Amino acid sequence: MDDQAGPLDPGGHLAEAAADCVHCGFCLPACPTYQLWGEEMDSPRGRIHLISQVLDGAPVTEKVITHLDRCLGCMACMPACPSGVRYNELIEAARSWPEEAGTGAGPVQPGAARSARDRAMRAAIFATFPYPKRLRALAGPLRAAQRAGLDRLAQRGPAARYAPELAGSLRLAPRSSGRQGRLPARVPARGPRRAVVGMLTGCVQQVFFGGVNTATARVLAAEGCDVIVPPGQGCCGALSLHSGRPAEAARFAERTIAEFERAGVDAIVANSAGCGSAMKEYGGFYAHAAEGERDSLAARAVAFSGRVRDFSEFLAELYREHGGPRAARHELNAITAYHDACHLAHAQRIRQQPRDLLRGIPGLNLVEAGDGGTCCGSAGVYNLLQPEAAAELGQRKAAALRGTGARLVVSANPGCSLQIAAALAADGGEPVAVAHIAEVLDASFRGLPLSALGVAPG
Repeated sequence: MDDQAGPLDPGGHLAEAAADCVHCGFCLPACPTYQLWGEEMDSPRGRIHLISQVLDGAPVTEKVITHLDRCLGCMACMPACPSGVRYNELIEAARSWPEEAGTGAGPVQPGAARSARDRAMRAAIFATFPYPKRLRALAGPLRAAQRAGLDRLAQRGPAARYAPELAGSLRLAPRSSGRQGRLPARVPARGPRRAVVGMLTGCVQQVFFGGVNTATARVLAAEGCDVIVPPGQGCCGALSLHSGRPAEAARFAERTIAEFERAGVDAIVANSAGCGSAMKEYGGFYAHAAEGERDSLAARAVAFSGRVRDFSEFLAELYREHGGPRAARHELNAITAYHDACHLAHAQRIRQQPRDLLRGIPGLNLVEAGDGGTCCGSAGVYNLLQPEAAAELGQRKAAALRGTGARLVVSANPGCSLQIAAALAADGGEPVAVAHIAEVLDASFRGLPLSALGVAPG
């Protein structure tokens, strides 16, 4: 490897990961952007080739940045790869390279930095989304614009052509407030206690999907868990980590680790697939840290990651180890399609547990979409930064879900819920409700009607 690449890969870990790729092409049919465009450089294999070239001393050009930024980061390529290439490590590191343009930190070609418009959009996103108070302040004007019909106007007016990011933001923002009041620091178990769990409330989740957090806490408590909600927690760093902002992600991660360490819980439950995936990566994230102070943080991160569980994953383990479900289920008679969130199905390899939970609800008819679990186009902030590609993937997802005849779509990730709801609303079809799996279980536990999940009579 050329000495130029040293600052980009000081320990040689990226070159080692890239060398595992044998160029077999098994990743191609699994990759949504390759499905869209059929372009080799917009496939995992092509992107690994570009990354390898940079690590060998080639400059990071505008073309390289374009292909790297088009990656959804959905990780569908990872279970398809027979060689076990750690593509997540490669793309997360490579996404940070444009931030180094012009700094002399590596072989980044002058002028190859992202455009001023792109940098401004990213700066606005990361100055807002990880901070619930700021995001909540933005939510009001977004809803006011929707009430004035500006979201519909933006989809077909000049904004759609000249400011697609703004049009996408207006299209995706939920129309109703997700605020349900602040959860208490402790939600006690109902009946004999089976576990003490910490719950991540998230940033986007708590602002737009407060009801999901409330439902999550109720379900866990109904199944015999004391639920601890650390009041000092904030963003876990998932958006930053998956978008090539490692220093920012590290600050959020360190705070999250400290908050849940103080909570003294058996497990940390995440009800957002992207957040759970990122927190499970903390151990690996710090594995290559410098010696000294970071060494102890790396050990703490490994211990923390080992206690992180997705909501469905945790319930499956609880039932297996503590005698099965405790809460009674009531009927929910609806054809229901489950959407595999990419960072749950691909990154965490959790597919069966949510389906088993849904099949345990009397009357619920679970059906599968015929798209093989292809990404919906949300992908963190991808639908804001690459709105055209995201919209096309959203349309494909909506068509696949329509094909099931489902009246209810269930997801385990807030971004997916926003993206799918917007795509279904835009296609002119019959109303289809979108809900989180925790909300569906909560409705069943409490004997609520389908209308509580937004399902229209039919």
